[in-house]
Amino acid sequence: MALDDDIAILAAAPLFGLMDRDALRLISFAAERRRLAPGAVLFSRGAPADGGFVVTSGIVVLEPRSPHGAPVEAGPSALIGQTALFLPLERPSTARAGDEPVEVMVVTQALMRRVLEVFPDAAAVIHDALADELAALTRTFAGSRAADPA
Repeated sequence: MALDDDIAILAAAPLFGLMDRDALRLISFAAERRRLAPGAVLFSRGAPADGGFVVTSGIVVLEPRSPHGAPVEAGPSALIGQTALFLPLERPSTARAGDEPVEVMVVTQALMRRVLEVFPDAAAVIHDALADELAALTRTFAGSRAADPA
C-alpha cells in the first residue's frame, strides 16, 4: 500500500484523525503491518495488549464479550484497542479476520509515545479528546445511576 493510502486510512481512523499529516507519516513508516488469512486470530481474549490496530483492508470480527452480545465488525480505518495505545491491559475479546484476508497496522505503545513526544500538538489534542470521552462516559454513568430507583 502506498504511503498516501496509509495516511488517508489513518486520517479516517478515530483518534488518529486528530493528528496532522507529519504525525501520520511517522506512524505509517514505523507501524508494523500484519496480514491475516480468512478466519485467522488477530488476538485472543485475555492476551496482553501493548498497542492498537488500524484496519487497512478487510473486516476484523470482534467476538462478543458476553453470551448475549453480538459480534462487532471493524472495517478499513477502524481503530481496535484505543486504550491499549496508552495503557498495558488485557484484550477484552477475541478478534479474527472475517471471510476475506485482512491487513492491519500495528501501533505499539512505544510508537505512540514517540509520536506524541515528537508532535506535542498532537498530544494536546488527543489529551483533550480523551478527556472529553471520559467526561461523557462519566455523565452517562451518573445519568444511569440517577435513573436507578434502587
